[in-house]
Amino acid sequence: MKHTQERTPRETVEFLDRYIVGQKAAKKSVAIALRNRWRRMQVPEELREEISPKNIIMIGPTGVGKTEIARRIAKLEGAPFLKVEASKFTEVGYVGRDVESIIRDLAEIAVAQIKAERMEAVKEKAAAATTERLLDLLVPPQNLSPHTEGSFRDGSALRESFRHKLEKGELEDKILEIQVERPNLGASIELFPVTGNDSMDMNLKDIMSKFMPRQAKNRKATVAEARKIFSQEESERLIDQEDLGFEVITRVENTGIVFIDEIDKIASKAGSGNQGEVSREGVQRDLLPIIEGSRVNTKYGPIQTDHILFIAAGAFHVSKPSDLIPELQGRFPIRVELESLKKEDFVRILTEPQNSLVLQYVELLKTEGVQLEFAPEAVEELAELATLVNDQAENIGARRLHAILEKLLEEVSFSAPELPNQTILITAQYVKDRLADIAANRDLSRYIL
Repeated sequence: MKHTQERTPRETVEFLDRYIVGQKAAKKSVAIALRNRWRRMQVPEELREEISPKNIIMIGPTGVGKTEIARRIAKLEGAPFLKVEASKFTEVGYVGRDVESIIRDLAEIAVAQIKAERMEAVKEKAAAATTERLLDLLVPPQNLSPHTEGSFRDGSALRESFRHKLEKGELEDKILEIQVERPNLGASIELFPVTGNDSMDMNLKDIMSKFMPRQAKNRKATVAEARKIFSQEESERLIDQEDLGFEVITRVENTGIVFIDEIDKIASKAGSGNQGEVSREGVQRDLLPIIEGSRVNTKYGPIQTDHILFIAAGAFHVSKPSDLIPELQGRFPIRVELESLKKEDFVRILTEPQNSLVLQYVELLKTEGVQLEFAPEAVEELAELATLVNDQAENIGARRLHAILEKLLEEVSFSAPELPNQTILITAQYVKDRLADIAANRDLSRYIL
């Protein structure tokens, strides 16, 4: 795969087209935002700090691809990505989490990414060390006596014999007694956030866990289970933990992406003065510092949020982006409207993407030996039903297809283990027989579809 830094905005859009139908304007905006990150790193250092990311607000109903676009670009870039719902945060001093926990959570995601990358890099060394540990258990040196005959006396030939069996997978079910480290008692202690500061509570928990002695426990495990445990331990031992904090901070500050969903739920209507509106404005003002750029303390060190990319999204059915406080509006200069999905879009969503819904169900039932086939007319009928139900009930976009397909294939999924080596053709008539009555009954479709 071509590295993100080498991708042009056009190539990024082409990548997104493999997974998301339509929404060209939104794809174009995020593709430019990604490329601008690379451009920023190429300018002189004294100018680099002055260039801030052009944060984006996506406006559109649920189920049209807002979250998926953000998630896919984060995966493409290998960036730490966090999705939060703005409605879950309330003003500091009320109930709810401190908004700075967004950055601390993003740091933890970066830690997991970096550890996974480093473990992949030492995978071969860890596998070799794991094999030696398994052989130590299978051929304990103390079991070799002076009376052992021939080349087995020094254990090397016997050990190589067992090594060969391990490689061939002949010993996977053999039971071994292994010693595993139990987690620190401190790691299981739950601290209530009485301080009102997530960071302080988190650090206190870490300090307590360091003072708790590590305990080892003997347990029985198969060779296959022991290999997984040993591989994890050896990988942890091989990766360098010393510069982890520095890399976490660098990655979050320069490549982190935060997706703030439901931002319309904290928009205050002009002229309203009730307590709920005051609280919503309070949440906006609490979010403002981290979006504008501030320093957030984490267990890995302080993280500066100036160059983290923030993508906000909301349906804005009742409110509009201009109902956000002016300071917050100014931090989201790019606004892009996503289009509601039509029947033609549903047809494409069902069949075109690399991980299309139709393909998912075909592969799921293939595991039972059932060959599922969809006639083109059946796909058209499903798209027609999805459009109809979205119009009559709540418009939940492409998520409606999940409900319709699950209901359509309910009987097939239930009976699949009893239908091995059979081919089931889904026709337009089959779709009508299974779903037409439900779709026609508006009240029933609200509950079932």
